[in-house]
Amino acid sequence: MPYRFPFSPVRRLLLCAAALLCAGVACAQGGYPSQPIKLIVPFPPAGGTDVVSRLMADAVTQATHWNIVIDNRPGAGGNIGIDAVAKARPDGLTIGMAQTSNLAINPALYRKMPFDALKDFAPVMLVGSQPVVLVVRADSPIHTLADLKARAKARPLNMASAGNGTVSHLAGAMFAHEAGVELTHVAYKGAGPAITDLLAGQTDLYFGTPPSVLPMIKAGKLRAVAVTSAQRMPLLPAVPTVAESGYPGYVAEDWKALVAPAGTPADVVQTLNKAFNAALARPATLARLREEGTTPRGGTPAELADLMNSEHQRWGAAVKASGATVE
Repeated sequence: MPYRFPFSPVRRLLLCAAALLCAGVACAQGGYPSQPIKLIVPFPPAGGTDVVSRLMADAVTQATHWNIVIDNRPGAGGNIGIDAVAKARPDGLTIGMAQTSNLAINPALYRKMPFDALKDFAPVMLVGSQPVVLVVRADSPIHTLADLKARAKARPLNMASAGNGTVSHLAGAMFAHEAGVELTHVAYKGAGPAITDLLAGQTDLYFGTPPSVLPMIKAGKLRAVAVTSAQRMPLLPAVPTVAESGYPGYVAEDWKALVAPAGTPADVVQTLNKAFNAALARPATLARLREEGTTPRGGTPAELADLMNSEHQRWGAAVKASGATVE
């Protein structure tokens, strides 16, 4: 079963709204941060993870005047960037924007992992969650999942993804398994290049996060066929879910979370948690995230640890059922 959040996002953010003052006190007492904070994003610029990372970094910087530097390190389904976080000095000056792919999916998908997803990180805060949107080119003959299945039965279709082990990849693999069709996986180093080749006709379909595909849907260049959440997206109310399109029980959501290297002092983790929770509670941040199809979450490091454990088990089972593997 998907992880159930103990508190609603609104209640959680209201509880954290006054936390920025506390974070400032902690910084003043401990001298943290003494240097710029590096936020490693394990995907290229312009993708969904990068967009959310820059939004959060800007919000925290405006409130605290910390210097947060974005460091994009794409590759291996997010493993390269998050491995750099795991191996960084545990002083709170290097953090990472992890997500479902590298902390929950990849440990089951890859035969060999460079890090232990449950032991090598100090959970900081869950930022948000969002469904995945199945898109095709606007001129594609595919309008429904029934259309997709029929065409895939006739010949294998090329499915772009944001990288091996991403939710983009596994959402498609799970669908192909349930539909009994073959989708030829074409992995890219992020959403940007995946969408570029989809628009150029090099691939047939793409399971993408809302921030990466909504602009192209609004511009009329991509067509949304289905969403992978349990309920329809408020931003795409006319687009059915995969579950209601003939695949009951199908759900695949992406979440993004801040992590630090294991061994990062607890007081530093709490300072980061309070500052990012307060930034997340700002009306401008909430509005921007919702505009991009993200449900803001927030919460404590302990709650994120519970989520990481739960999702590690759930996605591990999904990978096994799909039969997907990466050398």
